[in-house]
Parts: sequence; C-alpha cells; structure tokens
Amino acid sequence: MRRFYMNFLYFFLILLVSGGYACKNLVKKNTSPQGYNFREPEKFNMPSSLLEISGIALHNGVSDTIYSVQDEDGKLFRQGWDVKKQYHMKFASKGDYEDLAIFNEMVFILKSNGTIYSFPFAEAVKDESDLVKETKNLVPKAEYEGMYADPLTNKIYILCKSCKVDKKMKQLTGYILDYDAGTDSLKAAGGFKIDLSGLKSFNPKLKTSLKPAALAKNPKTGEWYVLSSTDKLLLVTDANWKIKETHKLNSSTFNQPEGMAFDEQLNLYISNEGDEVTDGNILKFRYLPAVKK
Repeated sequence: MRRFYMNFLYFFLILLVSGGYACKNLVKKNTSPQGYNFREPEKFNMPSSLLEISGIALHNGVSDTIYSVQDEDGKLFRQGWDVKKQYHMKFASKGDYEDLAIFNEMVFILKSNGTIYSFPFAEAVKDESDLVKETKNLVPKAEYEGMYADPLTNKIYILCKSCKVDKKMKQLTGYILDYDAGTDSLKAAGGFKIDLSGLKSFNPKLKTSLKPAALAKNPKTGEWYVLSSTDKLLLVTDANWKIKETHKLNSSTFNQPEGMAFDEQLNLYISNEGDEVTDGNILKFRYLPAVKK
C-alpha cells in the first residue's frame, strides 16, 4: 500500500511540474502590452446584427457609447456599453466596410478598396443622412482594413492589408491623408512604412509578413498599435513606426480581432467578429499602470 501511495505521489508531482511548465510557456507565448492584461477582458457580446463587427470607435474617447461598422451593411451602429440594443444610421449600400474613426465632429468610414465615406457626427443619430460624402482614389488600388484619425494633426492614417508595393517585401505600407475642416475635404499627404524584417528577433516563429486589420494610437505613449486578425498578433511601434514589441494573441480569447480603440481613461477595446459558434464581441482591457509586460 505504501508503494502505491509513493507511486501516486510521484505521478502527481510529475503532472504538477509539467502543468506548471506548460502554463509558464503559455503565459510567455501570449503576452500583453504594458498596462494591460489580455487574460482578463471584460466581454460585451454583440447582437446578431453585429455578428460580423469590424471597426469600432469612440467619440472624443468617451466610452458610454460604442460606434461600430460591420463588413456587409453600410450602417453606422451605436449602443451603450453592455447594452445589446443597437441603433444605426444608413450611410451607404451594402459593401465591405472595415474601419471607422471619429474626430473634429466628423465620422470617417473606410471601405476595403480605400474609399472613404464621411459625414458630420451629428448625423449619427438619424436613420439616414443626405450629407454623406464619398471620397475615392486617394490611395492606390489595394485592400485596406486599418484606419486611425489623429485629432491633434488633422491627419488620417490608412494601413495596407494587401498592397502590391509590399509583395515580396518585408514591410507594411500606409498612407496619410490631410483633412481640411474648412472645406470638408481630404487630400493625399504622403505615406509611411513599417519594417517587418526584424520580426523574427522578437519571436523566431513569426513570419516577416503581416495582414493588419486595425490601427490605433496609444494616447499616453504615442505608440502605434497594429492588430492582425489573420496572424493573431499585436505589434506595438514607436511614433516613427519602428517595432518595439510583438504580442501573440490567444485564439480562444481573440476569435477574429478586427477593430481597436482607446478611451480617455486609456482602456483598450478590441472587437472580434463572430462565427457559427461564437457571437461577435468587444473586449475591454482596463488600463492598469502597475501591470508589466
């Protein structure tokens, strides 16, 4: 009997050590950026109308109302946090709408082909608006999913998901637009690149290519957050687009991450498209200054 208990204890200790090692590796594999814990989100499940939620945005960083688009209907949705009932304003016919931004009391919505729809924020409470402006041909023909509008500079940043200029190159290309509130117009204002050649120095398993789905800027640090749904990866770059960190995303938490935004308290929101089994959702990660990477 004693031998039985000794064998059992030995087996239990092996399981305990193996489990601890696996957990340690898991934590190391799925990390979080400074100030956030990606293992402890607050989850807001979406109604069926937002199963395919893509971009999300907040008005002046205020989190009481979440604005979103989904990648089939030309509608701007709005709803209170953790309130499933949603309202929407129709801005265009059906299409592939990927991201949105709100600044200078204007709403900007990005279509996957680079076309931008814009209208005054005051129109968002209506069922439909006749003030929607459609702007085409400001960026090269390609596929786009990530957009960020900077209220401090009046610039809009659009990031390629799949651009011809990046094929066979270890880089991501983005384009900058200037918004003139006086004339309510957008114009091309150059571009930027993210060098991906050093990704393997962060993690040898990473590819030196990326298909980004969302773009946001940390209001406190000025760092850029680049989110890839396909690669289940979050890049953090400095203000000049040099990669500082990479964070692999746990697929059980991030089903299909498509949108990203910060609020005025620096809390981070990431939206996930749903599927046949999982609801679409928005995950809220509270800003915790004491939390380290």
